Amino acid sequence: MSDDQLQRLVEEISANEFKWPFRHKASFNKRLRTTGGRYLLQSHNIEINPKQMLYYGEEALIGIIKHELCHYHLHLQGKGFQHRDPDFKRLLVKVGAPRFCEVVPGTLNKSGSSHRYECASCGLTYIRKRRLDTHKYVCGKCRGKLKKI
Repeated sequence: MSDDQLQRLVEEISANEFKWPFRHKASFNKRLRTTGGRYLLQSHNIEINPKQMLYYGEEALIGIIKHELCHYHLHLQGKGFQHRDPDFKRLLVKVGAPRFCEVVPGTLNKSGSSHRYECASCGLTYIRKRRLDTHKYVCGKCRGKLKKI
């Protein structure tokens, strides 16, 4: 699907489901990784992750478009357009849009890059995502020295 086809699809969904026109630009953005799409507050454009259609098909793409159009229309009307707002939640239910999209395979950090430390005194184990300077930090329980496992 090209950007022009996506633009027509978004305009069609907006007119049929929301009864409001979509007057801005919709495009694919292949740099999106962990999200299905995004609504840009400054330009009012919508960007869609093309991998969502590749992995989950056109039905998932339509759901993402509906979700982003909820942000779009509520923001332009001055209503609550964020995920936590009741207006947003009501409109999602009304048009049948999903609240979240499926995770694209390969986008999450699967390397398991965690660092394990153990206290030399009490034996308490710490698991951290970021590395820790063992000369600077000590055990939070007994203030003993930490060693990397």
